[in-house]
Amino acid sequence: MQDDEQTKRYAFFQNRACEFFPCHTGVPEEDFNCLFCYCPLYALGERCGGGFIYLENGIKSCENCNFPHKRENYSAVLRRYPELAELAKRKSEEKA
Repeated sequence: MQDDEQTKRYAFFQNRACEFFPCHTGVPEEDFNCLFCYCPLYALGERCGGGFIYLENGIKSCENCNFPHKRENYSAVLRRYPELAELAKRKSEEKA
């Protein structure tokens, strides 16, 4: 048995019954990962690493980003969690 992302069932989830499936283009349907339906990297703003744009009204649009939905990017998303934890810590300290 291979020890890679393809064999780790917890690293991939797909909801073909979702009315939005697939919600982004550029990923083959059989590899479209719904696990990060709401991208945890969104909070990193410009440092998220995805293909986002800012709309005229200032809202970050990830419509053209498929990074978290690629089967092979599970570990890449998880590696960014320390940055998210640091961001949450800073926000908490700002409120104190």
